[in-house]
Amino acid sequence: MPEGHTIHRLALDYRRLTGPVRASSPQGKFSDAAQLIDGAPLVRTEAHGKHLFLGFRDGDWVHIHLGLFGKVTFGDAPAPPATDTVRLRLADTTAYVDLRGPTTCALITDAEKDAVHARLGPDPLRADADPDAAYRKISRSRTTVAALLMDQKVVAGVGNVYRAEVLFRHGIDPYREGRGITTAEWDAVWADLVGLMREGVRNNRIDTVRPEHTPQAMGRPPRVDDHGGEVYVYRRATLPCHVCGTQIATAGLAARNLFWCPRCQSR
Repeated sequence: MPEGHTIHRLALDYRRLTGPVRASSPQGKFSDAAQLIDGAPLVRTEAHGKHLFLGFRDGDWVHIHLGLFGKVTFGDAPAPPATDTVRLRLADTTAYVDLRGPTTCALITDAEKDAVHARLGPDPLRADADPDAAYRKISRSRTTVAALLMDQKVVAGVGNVYRAEVLFRHGIDPYREGRGITTAEWDAVWADLVGLMREGVRNNRIDTVRPEHTPQAMGRPPRVDDHGGEVYVYRRATLPCHVCGTQIATAGLAARNLFWCPRCQSR
């Protein structure tokens, strides 16, 4: 599932559509809603965690959640014939965007959009984020910090990669209870998430290693992975830690694979 930086990047990329937009649903599952926004300009885009909002006119929003299988494809005009897998095509005279396989694609009102925001935690990439609101939940919880970081009601937009990497970067055992995270530790983790995720938006990939641990600095081959980017622990199970050489560990937690260094993140 795409992490929050990808959705914020999509919000920026959708702004390529600057004129009146032709909307269609070749797949047919969004046809009625597509007709309602067809011919309207795309006036604003917004992201909160893993949720994308496309604003048309006043009070009309297309709410998109990609889920595990959703994909967005951009291209220059003229648009080729759409396949019947396209849930929503938006096009103007300069570009087109095809959406396939999302978990959610719905036309919603302002009130419905507010309800989505209300159930989400603060997003490190949003200017209105309140990290103290997340810490109030974390500091009262007996749940592991690794699970809390993946809970979108606690922090919105953090996925498996950022979760694993930020805990490593701050030497925090992923199995430590939320109530064991100090205020200073949380402030540092939040600030790091803001910086890392902003870089993710800028570069459209996740890089988390510090300059002294890059392939060039360490004389090692670059990482080869379909997620891209240089990381410390994510998907590096059994490989040596870049910092201490200890074998990276992995285990299942809340239906996702967790990765950590037993030495650098000792209890």
